[in-house]
Amino acid sequence: MKSLRNSVQLIGNLGKDPDVREFGNSKKASFSIATTDTYKNAKGEKIKDTQWHNVVIWGRLAGIAEKYLKKGQSVAVEGKLVHRMYETSSGEKKYITEINVNDLVLLGGK
Repeated sequence: MKSLRNSVQLIGNLGKDPDVREFGNSKKASFSIATTDTYKNAKGEKIKDTQWHNVVIWGRLAGIAEKYLKKGQSVAVEGKLVHRMYETSSGEKKYITEINVNDLVLLGGK
């Protein structure tokens, strides 16, 4: 059985075209996806709650993302959550959470 530890699956829409960078003979694609939940509040009003997720894809899948993914497209991703910290040039610490993708499925579209 595949490990369930640190596993995440999301279906959402791209917030921008992938930003692709090359590192030697490997590629890295990064973009954000939006997931939206809809529910009714106590007054019966329909509420949409949108969450944004940072996504990073390496290697062969990054090439596929570069070629086929565009802003607004629906996509399913599976991977793991990665938390990291970096320091800005002014010395400020920044924290970020990303999904490091293992699998990608293009949904709908052309």
